[in-house]
Amino acid sequence: MIKRENYLLKIREFYSSDLIKVIIGIRRCGKSVLLKQIIEEIKESGIDNNHIIYLNFEDIEYDRLKDYMDLNKFIKKKIKDKKKYYLFFDEIQSVNEWEKAINSFKATLNVSIFITGSNSKLLSSELATLLSGRYVSFVISPFSFKEVVELKKLKDKKEIEDAFDDYLMWGGMPQRFEYQTENARNNYLSDLFSSIVLKDIVKRNKFSNINLFERIMEYLVTNPSQAFSTKKMLSELEKEKIPISTKTVYECLDYALSAMLMSKISTYDVRGKRILSRKDKYYLTDLGLGQILNVNKKTQYGAYLENIVFNELINRGYHVSVGNNNGKEIDFIATKHNQKEYYQVTFTLADKTCEEREFGAYDNIKDNYPKYVISMDKLDYSQNGIIHKNIINWLLEEQ
Repeated sequence: MIKRENYLLKIREFYSSDLIKVIIGIRRCGKSVLLKQIIEEIKESGIDNNHIIYLNFEDIEYDRLKDYMDLNKFIKKKIKDKKKYYLFFDEIQSVNEWEKAINSFKATLNVSIFITGSNSKLLSSELATLLSGRYVSFVISPFSFKEVVELKKLKDKKEIEDAFDDYLMWGGMPQRFEYQTENARNNYLSDLFSSIVLKDIVKRNKFSNINLFERIMEYLVTNPSQAFSTKKMLSELEKEKIPISTKTVYECLDYALSAMLMSKISTYDVRGKRILSRKDKYYLTDLGLGQILNVNKKTQYGAYLENIVFNELINRGYHVSVGNNNGKEIDFIATKHNQKEYYQVTFTLADKTCEEREFGAYDNIKDNYPKYVISMDKLDYSQNGIIHKNIINWLLEEQ
């Protein structure tokens, strides 16, 4: 397993801080491994192993810790002296009202606390107000392509290109790289998706219509990178004689977002400088999960590239929205530290019509922020101050 330096770099300065370190990410994206890497670094700094306490709530050993009182008693028994203890709680959402215990530890003990969870709303409950202003959060994703290249120790250009083709289809979930055959990968990702649905959707939300949820996910996967239309989805499901209300559609979408299966972004009117309502788009956290949900097996390379670019921008710390430039869509407007970048993504620019469309999306945008077109092309199509980049080269750039 590689060292996830991109995340460790952000978390290191808080190792001994009394702020609670909250690490959030989809199941099996590598949060537990990241915690163990943090523990190893803390040990290397001279902290005694007796002052490091790690609990993984997916381990049956801790099934007896049902609520905050159980957790409080368990930890208090482990604290033997006044020296600082480092507490690690993996998948803490399994503990009922866990915030009360964490808040108590912070207020009464000499501790540095790390918690992980697989729900984007981990800190949005009413109880989480107890922790308001007392934590820093970090969102962890599956492997980026740059991490895949590091994992596989790739140097040869052809090997890197082959690895990208594989990444495009099967995503970056860390454990899937242990499986070499298509059948084995498919089985692993199918089991992972089922686990997410059962643990983070059915159990958490008491929602039992698994078939309906999966059908909505299938619809999104087979219509990728498009502005979402409830009306269109309802019409599609009605043809299949699946009764469903608008309210249920949005509930299912919310469950998928909470379980971090997807991300939602809004459309920003470049000229009017406002967010446009009902123009949301959804992107998968990992394309491998899309592969097992794509029942039509229709490969849409342009949309897959767009999804990869979106996830990479999020990994690089950008806030991302879709752009509307007087009716022309700009795939992404990425903002960080009050600086802005524009991105168009397409599979190839070899067709003149496609080239004109992608570069033409920037017409009449007069600001001086960088504007990019990303594609699979190896030739450089840069023009009129708009920078063209090959997607593999862009993904492997130093940040």
